[in-house]
Amino acid sequence: MLPNLQGISLYLIGMMGSGKTTIGKLLADRFEYQFFDTDQLIEQITQQSVSKIFAESGESVFRQLETQVMSELSSYVRKMVSTGGGIVITPENWGHLRSGVIIWLDVPIDVLKSRLESDTSRPILQSSVDLETTLESLLCDRSELYAQADVHISIEHHDTPEIICDRILAALIVACEEKAAETAKIRQLNDSTPFQTH
Repeated sequence: MLPNLQGISLYLIGMMGSGKTTIGKLLADRFEYQFFDTDQLIEQITQQSVSKIFAESGESVFRQLETQVMSELSSYVRKMVSTGGGIVITPENWGHLRSGVIIWLDVPIDVLKSRLESDTSRPILQSSVDLETTLESLLCDRSELYAQADVHISIEHHDTPEIICDRILAALIVACEEKAAETAKIRQLNDSTPFQTH
C-alpha cells in the first residue's frame, strides 16, 4: 500500500553515507517518480566531480550550485530527490525542501564510519585525520537542522534498503492521514464559522 502523496515530491536528507541515493532509487521505483541526486546533477552541469569543485573553487561555490539545483528541482512534481549531506546548512534550501515531504535518514556514527572508511571521494573527509571525530562534529552541527524533517527514520546496522523503504512508506501513510485529518478539521471549522463582513 502506498500513501496518497498526490504527486508531492520527496526529499531525502541526512549524513553522507546514510544511503540516500540507494533508498531514493528504491522509493522512486515504488512511487513511479523521477529520481534525482543533487550531487550527480551538479557534476553533470559543471562536468567536474564534487571533490574537484571543493578543491578548486571551494565549498561556498559548491553550496551556490547546490541551491541553484534545488531551485530548479522544487518547481517540479512527482520526483524523488537525494540531497547532499550539507544541504541543510544553507537557509535558502529549506524553502525548496519544503515544497515536498522531507525525510531524514538518521544513521548512527559507527554505521556511517564503517560505510565511509574506504571512501576517498568525499571532499570533507579527505583532509580528515580521524573519521569518527569528523562525522561526530558534522552530525553535531547538523542534527538540529535534520530534525526539522517531516519524517524521521532511525536506521540500524542490520536494516536492509527494502526494510528502510517499508518503514518510510508506513511513516508517510501516517503523515498523510494526519495531514488529511488536520485539513478536514480546518475545513469543518471554516464551515461552522462563516466569514462575516461588517
